[in-house]
Amino acid sequence: MTFRELNLKDDILSAIEELGYAQPMPVQEKTIPFMLEQTADLVALAQTGTGKTAAFGLPVLNMIDAGRKQVQALVLAPTRELCIQIANDLKGYSKNMRGMRIVPVYGGEDIRTQLRQLDTAPQIIVATPGRLIDLIERGKIELGAIDFLVLDEADEMLNMGFKEDIETILERTPETRRTMLFSATMPKEIANIAKRYMKNYEEITVGTKNAGSENVEHIYYVSQARQRYLVLKRIVDLNPDIYGIVFCRTRQETKEVADKLMHDGYNADALHGDLSQAQRDNVMQKFRIRNIQLLVATDVAARGLDVSDLTHVINYNLPDDVEVYTHRSGRTGRANKKGIAVSIIHSKERFKIKDIERMLRKTFIQEQIPNGLEVCKKQLFYMIDRMENVEVSEEQIETYMPQIMKQLEYLSKEELLKRFVSLEFNRFLSYYKNAEDLNLPERSERGERGERNGDRNDRGSKSGGKVRLKMNVGEREGIDPKRFLGIINDVTGDKSISIGSIEVTNKFTFFDVFSDQVEKVVMAFAGETDYIVAEAKGSKSFEGGGSRKPEYRARGSYGGSRSGGGYRGGDRESRPAATAGAGEKPWRNRDLGDRSSRPSGGSDRRSSSSYKGGSSSYKKR
Repeated sequence: MTFRELNLKDDILSAIEELGYAQPMPVQEKTIPFMLEQTADLVALAQTGTGKTAAFGLPVLNMIDAGRKQVQALVLAPTRELCIQIANDLKGYSKNMRGMRIVPVYGGEDIRTQLRQLDTAPQIIVATPGRLIDLIERGKIELGAIDFLVLDEADEMLNMGFKEDIETILERTPETRRTMLFSATMPKEIANIAKRYMKNYEEITVGTKNAGSENVEHIYYVSQARQRYLVLKRIVDLNPDIYGIVFCRTRQETKEVADKLMHDGYNADALHGDLSQAQRDNVMQKFRIRNIQLLVATDVAARGLDVSDLTHVINYNLPDDVEVYTHRSGRTGRANKKGIAVSIIHSKERFKIKDIERMLRKTFIQEQIPNGLEVCKKQLFYMIDRMENVEVSEEQIETYMPQIMKQLEYLSKEELLKRFVSLEFNRFLSYYKNAEDLNLPERSERGERGERNGDRNDRGSKSGGKVRLKMNVGEREGIDPKRFLGIINDVTGDKSISIGSIEVTNKFTFFDVFSDQVEKVVMAFAGETDYIVAEAKGSKSFEGGGSRKPEYRARGSYGGSRSGGGYRGGDRESRPAATAGAGEKPWRNRDLGDRSSRPSGGSDRRSSSSYKGGSSSYKKR
């Protein structure tokens, strides 16, 4: 099938042909005829990067009246980047339609500029929910006459907390409108919105519902948690032409991993919520033109990112939500290209891999973490391939060739190649000469099950006891053990952290943590302004002797309300977490030493009794 068989207007066909469009992609082939020939609402489920903008954009442009100076179509998108991208695509499709105006409105830009653009009503508005509501309340946008409403990346909008905004906008639109909802997954919240606000809708699925792209290979490596960063470097070194995104859970972890990669000589940068819009745009521009090879990002910061030729997506940490994994992996393997989704896990997370496999109905392949020899071999032949295929500019080098030939004439071809390889490759060989094996030793099924269940006696003996920490909030801030555990859950986002006895005083809360988890907890709170956590010096652990007290396991759920006094909340990016130590010395920048800083603690006097009761674990609701 060709686009000419879809009964689109000639001025649209001429524009998309100039853009190089010839045959519709599967989602376009299914949705365009439906939207042009039917009158029902539509729920379309397809992976990100499968051509959804054209799937709704072309039929909407075909059906609206360019001569009518009134907002006839509204497209909602979750992020500024996606909003701009959709608007630019629609402008490209409609460039031959006389009188057609498309205006994007989004946060992060001076609202006065957008107010001026809206002085003359466009036929199509592409908007993020928050800025759209702002402009509606200012009386600058009127939705009472729109004929078409498109919700693009609807599941992303819900994940970002836009449910109430979406419902507010839907209530401002006429009941006669036609609604098109495009999503990569179909969570129950999407189904509820469709049921409540859409009439007689048709569901079109391209691929399997809630499944990942068919072009993506899913692999994972199992290592110790503290060696996660070393594994990341091995993966990158094994794939010298990698162009991908490394997903981290928190802003703090994103910064730390990106800083370490750059310090070690890798071509990387970070994308997170602490960046200004100008900084974000600069990073994204460098990434799009491949000046950056690795983008380290949080899920929230990467939403709306549109880069079509990524080779890899790397999960530095697995997300808690399977649907988030689907979105991450869907950023590679686009436009019929192959992609690889890599996950770095520790042994306790094997069950997560099984859950994702069941959800996506795909088999994940466990691969061995490459050793130094494998990495060196891959890098060597990559270098040889580059030399073999390099474009030689005769005009630029011919002036120097006679002197070069004379200087090297005593060397044979074999000797010349040896010296060239050594010159370029010695640093790699030196770095990986005695590289350790990062693979976990094989364990029995019983051993793995014991570790997954968190054998406390093992961890207790490994940790060498517990350490008492203190936090700068107490009874006067309304803290009790339950609220305190909620704060730990929110900020660390780490299921492996176990909290021992808790003592709440008027000004402080004292608590016990296994010694091998102290740094993880302290670093997780390093970026917080409301909470300060440090070691309570000069005091013994509550559990230093006697019988064991109940142990509280931090839960990693990101849903629900925030707990704890004074916590400012926000998205999951605002919760920093510790990153594994650098360990190996960077081969790309061997002269620079590791730099690290450790927060120092203080002591304080306690004035109330220790809290010792309660269940052995607390799950945040």
